[in-house]
Amino acid sequence: MNPPLRAVIADDQALVRTGFRMILAASGIEVVAEAADGADAVAAVRRTGPDVVLMDIRMPGMDGIEATRRITAGGADDTRVLILTTYDLDQYVYAALTAGASGFLLKDVTPEQLVAAVRLVRTGDALLAPTITRRLVERFARRDDVKASSHRDLSELTPRELEVLRLLATGLSNAELADRLTLSQTTVKTHVARILSKLGLRDRVQAVVLAYETGLVSPGTAGA
Repeated sequence: MNPPLRAVIADDQALVRTGFRMILAASGIEVVAEAADGADAVAAVRRTGPDVVLMDIRMPGMDGIEATRRITAGGADDTRVLILTTYDLDQYVYAALTAGASGFLLKDVTPEQLVAAVRLVRTGDALLAPTITRRLVERFARRDDVKASSHRDLSELTPRELEVLRLLATGLSNAELADRLTLSQTTVKTHVARILSKLGLRDRVQAVVLAYETGLVSPGTAGA
């Protein structure tokens, strides 16, 4: 029997934390800690080593973006951060994704959607359709040649892997990638896994962001 999924809830509103705790607990997800600000969230993660963190963006003191950055850069490779936001195209969401978050949820999600999201992110998948990620990147990313040159070297990828990454960044699912490239979905999954491993990325969301920030795909041309 698999151990229960463990979560930390970080939000400055006690009512929100209580509501989420009740929903998760009712579904067998153990809430191992709560935090009212980013600093407390980072400390809770280091103390409890959860599978998933539900992270509010706007909190007093250290915000959710900086907390996410510290969590994902602090060696917590098995901890996924799921951003909670009020707006579906918030500039802060893009910042959180580049800081290492695995996706985002609107705070008005249903209990079923919340539970499904936490479970999905735990599997290593990204809770964010690539098409939505693309909208965020196209809206907020600003090409910076210095920043781009400092990113991971895409020359590590094979020509086929570069092609997969480029198409992935346009919002294609694995099934659509397989159809476009005349490959099996298993082969596509293998390519995606190798891309993430070679580039040191956590999930597909980070791959999409990286594709834009390195200039592999340019805002406004992804759908071409």
